[in-house]
Amino acid sequence: MDRRSFLTVTGLGTASLMIPISGRLIAAEQLLSTLDPAVKKVLADGALEAATAAGASYCDVRIGRYLRQFVITREDKVQNVVNTESIGTGVRVIANGTWGFAATDDLSPSGVRKAAQQAVAVAKANSITQTAPVQLAPTPGVGEVSWATPIKKNAMEVPIKEKVDLLLSVNAAAMAAGANFVNSMMFVVNEQKYFASTDGSYIDQDVHRLWVPFSATAIDKATGKFRSRAGLSSPVGMGYEYLDARAEDRIEMPGGVIGYGNSYNLMEDAIAAAKQAQEKLKATSVKAGKYDLMLDPGHLWLTIHESVGHPLELDRVLGYEANFAGTSFATLDKRDAGFRYGSDKVTLFADKVQPGSLGAVGYDDEGVKTRRWDLVKDGTLVNYQAIRDQAHIIGEKASHGCCYADSWSSVQFQRMANVSLAPGKEKLSPKDMLKDIENGIFIVGNGSFSIDQQRYNAQFGGQLFYEIKNGKITQMLEDVAYQMRTPEFWNSCVAVCDESDYRLGGSFFDGKGQPSQVSAVSHGASTARFNGANVINTARSLG
Repeated sequence: MDRRSFLTVTGLGTASLMIPISGRLIAAEQLLSTLDPAVKKVLADGALEAATAAGASYCDVRIGRYLRQFVITREDKVQNVVNTESIGTGVRVIANGTWGFAATDDLSPSGVRKAAQQAVAVAKANSITQTAPVQLAPTPGVGEVSWATPIKKNAMEVPIKEKVDLLLSVNAAAMAAGANFVNSMMFVVNEQKYFASTDGSYIDQDVHRLWVPFSATAIDKATGKFRSRAGLSSPVGMGYEYLDARAEDRIEMPGGVIGYGNSYNLMEDAIAAAKQAQEKLKATSVKAGKYDLMLDPGHLWLTIHESVGHPLELDRVLGYEANFAGTSFATLDKRDAGFRYGSDKVTLFADKVQPGSLGAVGYDDEGVKTRRWDLVKDGTLVNYQAIRDQAHIIGEKASHGCCYADSWSSVQFQRMANVSLAPGKEKLSPKDMLKDIENGIFIVGNGSFSIDQQRYNAQFGGQLFYEIKNGKITQMLEDVAYQMRTPEFWNSCVAVCDESDYRLGGSFFDGKGQPSQVSAVSHGASTARFNGANVINTARSLG
């Protein structure tokens, strides 16, 4: 089933979800099986030997089994349940100083060796036009190691009936609370990834992710006006235990909004969403002007993603993405000049090891052990996100460990790590932050956005908006979006709440590359304040 077919049968019909469905349909019971690492090692060794014999100076092999389960409901109906498996091998080599890649779904020894030989042939053909040889940062071999997402409850083991019953009960509760339409979904991912290279690494990883999005819509039947509120949960690198709501993970925010940390109360959020969708029908349309913004982590993650994560990808900075996605204003000369990306309150870091995050793995798809590093330190641009063949360009001696492919059939390339705003160093809660704001808006949840090709000029909406007057929430607002220039915006940050308010948001399907690939990435933050933002009325701007 491809993405177009999936959207047709589920009725989602929205490109913004970026839901890739690939591979063969399988029974749910098959989602629990695994491949023997010993078998994968034999196949990998065959590919490494074949590539070296054919003239490769370097080779890596990825044997991947990618499992997906999608449970889709609407009101009192199950729209679809889909289980898929995609399995095969990708072989990447350097020959004549040039990259080559080939992939196969033939997991026989001869099939994998043939793919390796084909990758070398591709590299040699590509070398005719190569102007400079690939410079690969050294990465020590780690021998035979394994890593797994530290889950407590494998979501693949939970019966489909239990998942369906949960979603339908949530839908019913939202309808009873005032929603006219509700759709809810559960996406479960398991990536079984085996990596081997001529560096001497044999790495077996078991990666798990979960996402339970929903949307509740309320209609004013007299006017035909409608408003929706999406769920405030995060997609996570966790197991089904994320849905075992714990009282200590419940966060009461200004305006009576409830946020969630390391666990999630889906039922509570759905009921709140229905009531808030009704409130939005009666909310005051915002008056355009300058406001101080108080941005919740559930909103701020997307702003970080678009205005920090993407422009600090080194391949984009170097122009490799220009044809498809654009370039970046954050050029190398700015780093060398100590460019002020933000105020001294702003430290933004990349992280591939943060527990519970979507991007957390032990090793990337080049066999590099993952880590955390700073991108912006106390407001100053200090680094980018780079992989093995890019590290020398920015004077790094090793890869940052952020190379990724979304499938065995796709070549790995530089992808965004988890990029997050560090919590404030001084004790500060959202309620404390609110007290000092005279004329502002509190924004919760991510909404529509627009950003230019250099990630410099942008506009962001949200899910919920609350007016702040003299340190107090006064009323709900509607039709809010703020405009920004990236460095001006981050330099207007005057306060960030402390670590007790730190939460993760993220994207299950971040798109990049040509041909396009998707990846899962989280972005953490505490509630932050930005002064003097230009707020527009989206209803009036649309005419």
